[in-house]
Amino acid sequence: MSDQSKYVDWIFNLIADNDFECGDVSFIFCSDTYLLDLNKKHLGHNYYTDVITFDYTQEHNVSGDIFISVDRVGDNAKEFHCSFAEELRRVMAHGVLHLMGFDDKDPEAQGAMRRGENQALTMFK
Repeated sequence: MSDQSKYVDWIFNLIADNDFECGDVSFIFCSDTYLLDLNKKHLGHNYYTDVITFDYTQEHNVSGDIFISVDRVGDNAKEFHCSFAEELRRVMAHGVLHLMGFDDKDPEAQGAMRRGENQALTMFK
């Protein structure tokens, strides 16, 4: 099984495990500069971020575009003392969880998001 197949299976399983169906989910890997421009243009935020999710989910059919800054992922991996691959999976899961209605606006929601990310990481084989 190729790495790409492992990731595809993992995302499908993550979505199914949360009682959703997988529609069109795209991951777009980009630079800090590109994601900062999206953050300013679409969200009105003037700061770097690791992921921005555009949600097209309808009912239980998960769909969306997930933009990920590989620069941020690399910096976060160093800061959190983990591998680039592990941090990338965490950020990918974070984006998918947003498509399934998870939020991270307040401490309680952040805790649920973190638990969802941790569960997703344990699912990756």
